[in-house]
Amino acid sequence: MTRRALIAAFGCAVIVLAAPLARAQLAPLQDKPFAEHKVVLQLSDNDPKKQGLVLSVASNLMKHYDPDKVAVEIVAFGPGIDLLRPDNANRKLVESLVAQGARVDICLNTVDTIERGTGKRPNYIAAATPVQVGVAQILLLTENGYTLVRP
Repeated sequence: MTRRALIAAFGCAVIVLAAPLARAQLAPLQDKPFAEHKVVLQLSDNDPKKQGLVLSVASNLMKHYDPDKVAVEIVAFGPGIDLLRPDNANRKLVESLVAQGARVDICLNTVDTIERGTGKRPNYIAAATPVQVGVAQILLLTENGYTLVRP
């Protein structure tokens, strides 16, 4: 193989390997300059009790600390995205938490997987912040001082 061919092949390999990274978009960190506490809550289950527990923890944190003093982010992926469907019984509580300054992320990889499997893209509430990779969002947050809690 010639040097030019090797460089072209290597360049293509780099582009192919870098493509998934370029696609993975993370939500920027919350703009909470006075937050003294930062918590990310993982939700990867479709269990209504687990959903209620995650929402309860988020609500309790918002009540215990001034909402400006705590950054709360719920990251839903896998079966956990059912919390963010329009017909979920906890919709009003999710929207209330978002109105108080919490953020709720939905994993678009999960949404895409459901669409591929069913042929229909699932609906989710407007209060949800779409992130391409839910677990990558959790990693970003923990790398930036958030404490991961899995209720």
